[in-house]
Amino acid sequence: MKPYRTVISVPGNKPSWYDKAIAAGADCLCLDLEDSVPPAEKESAREAIRDAIGRIAEQYPKVGLFVRPNALDTGETGADLEAVVVPGLTGVFAPKVGSATEVAKYDALVEHFERRNGASGIEYILPMETIQGIQHCEEIALASPRVGALIGPTAEHADIAIAVGYEWSPEGTETRYHRTRILLAARAAGVHPLTALWERIRDLDGLEKFTVDSRKMGFRGQVVLHPTHVPVVNRVYTPAAEDVDFYRGLLKAYEDAEAAGLGAVMYGDIHIDKAHADKATAWLARVDALAALHGGI
Repeated sequence: MKPYRTVISVPGNKPSWYDKAIAAGADCLCLDLEDSVPPAEKESAREAIRDAIGRIAEQYPKVGLFVRPNALDTGETGADLEAVVVPGLTGVFAPKVGSATEVAKYDALVEHFERRNGASGIEYILPMETIQGIQHCEEIALASPRVGALIGPTAEHADIAIAVGYEWSPEGTETRYHRTRILLAARAAGVHPLTALWERIRDLDGLEKFTVDSRKMGFRGQVVLHPTHVPVVNRVYTPAAEDVDFYRGLLKAYEDAEAAGLGAVMYGDIHIDKAHADKATAWLARVDALAALHGGI
């Protein structure tokens, strides 16, 4: 999966909002058929999304395009996927997955509709928003090659808050355990670690603090609800120029030392060896991958 910094969620029954969300600079668009769409508008939302997918993919080829269907236990998932698994769709944002078996159920549905509708390469973003999901996140991350990202959630009022029963704080201490567990599961499986969700739309300072803390934990992107959040989150998850220079210089210093027959060398005030060079190599690879998202960062 591409290293999306921002995945912006938009209600599927609001087609006039689709392009506005992309215009904010989001790396990935998630059109929602689940909680944000009233039952009476589910079918019209499916039609709106299906009609928009090809156009969006053609106009914005570098923007990821996901759809969040209704959960498996609603009886709506099949109809959702039948409508939206079409050419141009990047993937499925599958809610409330609690086991590897449920991932297999998505695989069966997605493979069927890929073949039927001429789509291919569908990926999954999976929010670990239930107790079962948290308990089985390691198995879920490895359940299918389609799994591209896990989300470690920390929303104030969403499903995860109900499931865990925590009392939310801006510092997020009440969610740090399960987010760390999900983050480690994503790392072990080699999938993209995302987090979510800052619900206080007007509090951009709080959003930035939350995002910086999440990045320091090891997350590499975030689900957002509003276009005003996109620039803040993109900025935090975009490596600073001075950091890029630091790691490039570190890697060169080690390579020069290695060429001279040395296994370790001083780089400024830091003693560096192969482990430092390996980190620099991985860090700079992420810089290159981010640059490919929109032609530069």
